[in-house]
Amino acid sequence: MEKIVVWWKEDNRGITLVKALLLAALPVFCCLVYCAAQGFTIGQVYLPVSEWNDELFYYKQVEGIIHYGYPQGYFGFNESHALKLSFAAWSPVLVFPWIIWGLIFGWNLMSPIYCNIFLMALCCFLFVWLVRPAWKQLGVLALLFCLYTPFVRYMLSVMPEVICFSMLIIFYSLAVNYLRREKGYKLVLLFLLAATMTLMRPYLALFLLLPAFLWIRKSRWKGAAGAFAVLTAVVGVYACIKHYLGAEYFAPLFFTDWASAFFEQGLWGGIRFTLGKLFYMGRDFLNHMRQGFSTGLASGAFFVCHLVCMMVLTVQSVRDWYRLRKGAWKLENEEKEMKIQFIIQAHLAFCFFSMLFALLLMYKLTEGSKHLLTFIAAAIFLSALMETKFYKKAAVLGVTFAYFFFYMGLDPYDYQVPFVQEERLASLEVWDNTLSGRLELKEENVPNYENVVIWVFNDTVEGINVNTQWQLLYALPEGFGISCCMPGYVLEHFDTLQSRYLCVVPGGPVEEKCIQAGYEKIVEQENAVLYQRY
Repeated sequence: MEKIVVWWKEDNRGITLVKALLLAALPVFCCLVYCAAQGFTIGQVYLPVSEWNDELFYYKQVEGIIHYGYPQGYFGFNESHALKLSFAAWSPVLVFPWIIWGLIFGWNLMSPIYCNIFLMALCCFLFVWLVRPAWKQLGVLALLFCLYTPFVRYMLSVMPEVICFSMLIIFYSLAVNYLRREKGYKLVLLFLLAATMTLMRPYLALFLLLPAFLWIRKSRWKGAAGAFAVLTAVVGVYACIKHYLGAEYFAPLFFTDWASAFFEQGLWGGIRFTLGKLFYMGRDFLNHMRQGFSTGLASGAFFVCHLVCMMVLTVQSVRDWYRLRKGAWKLENEEKEMKIQFIIQAHLAFCFFSMLFALLLMYKLTEGSKHLLTFIAAAIFLSALMETKFYKKAAVLGVTFAYFFFYMGLDPYDYQVPFVQEERLASLEVWDNTLSGRLELKEENVPNYENVVIWVFNDTVEGINVNTQWQLLYALPEGFGISCCMPGYVLEHFDTLQSRYLCVVPGGPVEEKCIQAGYEKIVEQENAVLYQRY
């Protein structure tokens, strides 16, 4: 008991606990304030109103995992499916916190939202507990957190960005704690966190380099050999997950043409191709930024924020390196803290640079822009720790966030949280009541196509392109899979489609084919009709 009391009194742990609880309350507070400002409560957030169609896949896959271990019908695109099991194109590791939450508390439309808020609160608590920021640093962090509205937008969604935010913030918090008091188990935890993030999204392998560096720094050649073995193993496991558990997407999730150019065109040909791609993609990148300034284009806003954070981290890293070279400290502890900040900030700056080149070479700019949000989230927490008299760098970040996310962030698609709408609620109730009695899950030889609904993405009605009201597919019974298909694919392969059900746009060519084929109509509501093929 005496040891516990001594431990508690060390480093003012009581004050640290108060700080941790205050910061942990911030995500809840921000969500409450945002919802109240819109005239709603958190409980009135309603996912079937959202326009982000990735959410449907994430939600229904987790639902299938919780109830059956894995979805009983295939998730895919143009009827593609994974070689093993039934997951879509993304790694199932990406949603493991939701799975754990659902197994403990159950799974419904509010479950991912409450889980996201809990994860952000947890990472805020652990950040304070592990890093122990001063009150001023805590205040700066709270202000930047409030100004960075993607925190709230993604907490109130079923997108896995918050999972990535929280894991990366905890990762850097633990790294700071490790550098202050090096213990072997902390280094192991750093590798576990970085490996898990890599299995979630491959570009997060950048963060494996930090524990690898720390191990090499501590054990030299033995550490180098161990770090290489860990990196190889993690990348190999991700390759297996992607190969066996990922369904083929409409287009490659990332492009490797710049790498293959070196094999096809030789060294100089590859260099020319890569530089050319960087030039043309860089030009588009700048155009997105201009539109971000002038119209509030979300991808452009994310690009500018990424560059500003990268600049802040780079400037601070260079400044700390220069001070370390000059011996600009008064106490030994100041030197140690400066070295810790330099290692952490320099590594994150390196990751910002690397991700920028990866974005230009390997991703579509609009879709890839969302991946930058995780890096920005980590930069917010680290920038609050920077040693500065007037917090100029934090002020630069704050002004940037205020301009892009408060003044220009008006596009409802990117920034508006979906709140309940009576019409959509009524439509979903009709679908839910109908489907619960009409759709029967086939549990033999699963996963199978008998438990799959084709979601025809859009169709043409009287010369106008109309999207299917895919949000109504939230009403599908647990375990069913969804295959998102383009109308051209469905019309071309209409007689050889494998899935049992078709969700189409009323009045379009695909529905005409369904009527001609004598398919049974199950339910129709808004811009969606569900047919049974066999």
